[in-house]
Amino acid sequence: MAEQVVNYQCPACQAPISFKPGVNKVVCEYCENEFDVETIKKIFANKEALAQKAHEQKEAKWQKEKDEEFSEEEIAHMHSFSCSSCGAELVCDENTMATECCYCGNPTMIPGRFSKMLKPNYIIPFKKTKQEAMDALKKFYEGKQLLPDLFTQQNRIEAIQGMYVPFWLFDSTIEGQAIYEATESFSVTNGKTTTVTTDYYNCMREGTMKFEMVPVDGSVKMEDDFMESIEPFDYKDLVPFESVYMTGYLADKYDVDSDTAIARAEERMQESAEKVLYETVTGFDSVSPAHESAIVRKDSKFSYAMAPVWIVTTRFEDKPYTFMMNGQTGKFVGRLPIDDGKRKKLMWRDFFISFPVSCILVVIVLLIIAFVA
Repeated sequence: MAEQVVNYQCPACQAPISFKPGVNKVVCEYCENEFDVETIKKIFANKEALAQKAHEQKEAKWQKEKDEEFSEEEIAHMHSFSCSSCGAELVCDENTMATECCYCGNPTMIPGRFSKMLKPNYIIPFKKTKQEAMDALKKFYEGKQLLPDLFTQQNRIEAIQGMYVPFWLFDSTIEGQAIYEATESFSVTNGKTTTVTTDYYNCMREGTMKFEMVPVDGSVKMEDDFMESIEPFDYKDLVPFESVYMTGYLADKYDVDSDTAIARAEERMQESAEKVLYETVTGFDSVSPAHESAIVRKDSKFSYAMAPVWIVTTRFEDKPYTFMMNGQTGKFVGRLPIDDGKRKKLMWRDFFISFPVSCILVVIVLLIIAFVA
C-alpha cells in the first residue's frame, strides 16, 4: 500500500466530505454541496495515483557504477597528509609537498601511510593555472563598496593550492506528476455594487525529464554553498580517472558517502522537476499546489568523480578568508570582510536620498485626492 494518504476533501471548499447513505451521494457538511460517488472517484483518481507513485519513489534504488580500487603500483606513488588542527585528510602524488592545510591554514601537515580509498570513476583535469587564480582574486574584490580600504594593501595570500574535490554524479530519468489549484477571477459592476466571481480549476501536469551527472559535493570540509556556486562543470572534459592527472595537486578524500549524497541529489532533481511543472500552468490569476507532487525515478545510477578547484587562503587582521575558483571554467566565489563604517554611511546616504523623494510622492498623492474630492 502507498504510505502517502489521500485526504478526501470537498472540491468546492476543501472541507472534509462524507458519504450520505440512501441517496448514493457524498456530502460536504460545510458548504452543503452534494456530489455523485462516480464524480468524486474521478476527481480523486489522480491523487490516488500520485500517492502510489510517491510510494514507488521510496522503493526505487540507485545503481552504482563498477567499484574499483587503486592498484598497488598506484598506491606506491601516493602519499597521505592529515591536518592536526581541523582533521582534513588529503592525498597527493609523491612529488607534491603539502606544507599547510588549505582548509584552515594550519602549517603542520602530518604525513602518513596512504590508506586505500575508492578509486574515482572519472576526473575533470585542471585547465586554469595558479596565476589565473591569483588574478581572479584581485578582480573579485575590485569595486566592492563595503570592502575595508586596507584590505587591498594588507591582505596577503597565505596559500593557494589546486585540489581535486570528490563529487558524486547522479543520472536519472524522472517522471513527474502534480496537481495544481488555479483560480481565475472577474468582476461585474452594477451601479455601486461590484460582484467578483472566482472560478476554480484543477490542473494536472505530468512530464518526463532526464538528468545527467547531477553533482553532489563529497567532502564535509568543502562548504556546499561554495561548491554549488562554482558550478557548473563542463562534462565534455570528463575522462576516465588516471592518477597521472593528480601530479602536482592535492586530492580530498571523500567523507560524504553515497547514501548521504543521494538525498541531496534527489532534492535537487525534485526541485527542478517541480519548477518546470509549475511553470506550465499559465493564464490564471493564481496557482498553488493542490496535492504533493509525485516524482518517480527510473534508470537511476551514480558514479564517483574528481573535479578541479583552486583554493586561495588570505589573511587580513589575523582572520583567514577562503576563496574558491572552478579549476576548469574560472568561476570564482568567496566571502569578503565588510567595513562597518562604510556600511553605516551607505545606509544613511540611501536614507537621505529616498526620504525626500518619499515625502514628495506623499504630497503629490494628497494633492490629487484633495483635487478629486
